[in-house]
Amino acid sequence: MDFFPSVALALPMHVDDLKETARSFLSEASRRGLKLATAESCTGGLISATVCRIPGCSAVLERGFVTYSNEAKTQMLGVPAELIAHKGAVSMEVALAMAEGALTHSLADITVAVTGIAGPDGGSTEKPVGLVHIAALRRDGRKLHAEKRFGDLGRENVQIETVAASLALLAHLLD
Repeated sequence: MDFFPSVALALPMHVDDLKETARSFLSEASRRGLKLATAESCTGGLISATVCRIPGCSAVLERGFVTYSNEAKTQMLGVPAELIAHKGAVSMEVALAMAEGALTHSLADITVAVTGIAGPDGGSTEKPVGLVHIAALRRDGRKLHAEKRFGDLGRENVQIETVAASLALLAHLLD
């Protein structure tokens, strides 16, 4: 297995900060000529939607995959069904496979993938509500992963925090 660093992320406190984080990422990615693809499960397209709120996003956003079901992860991104069965859909390994699949099935240079439990149902002792795995990859082979345990903040807040953490992880991948 490849080595990749885990990254501690500071999260924006307000949705306005989230929009500014997206604007900053888009500006830098555009300056570098990079295209983005997203692979989203628990956020259901919210990362792409946040990016699309920024004028000029078409210079960066190449496409987004909403792969909420395990079957969609397998069919659209090529995540092996055996990996999902063995590790669970909410795992570092599946997040990385989703990000790799988004890179393979797009023209993007950089991808971000999220899989988690937004709640209010679906959690367990091992994988509680608020657990999210985020993976970001670049076509040059660099990859990052973050495991976030937001807690049971409510479904929408878990999703918003996931978007913030995803944009922060993408920004680290631009360094």
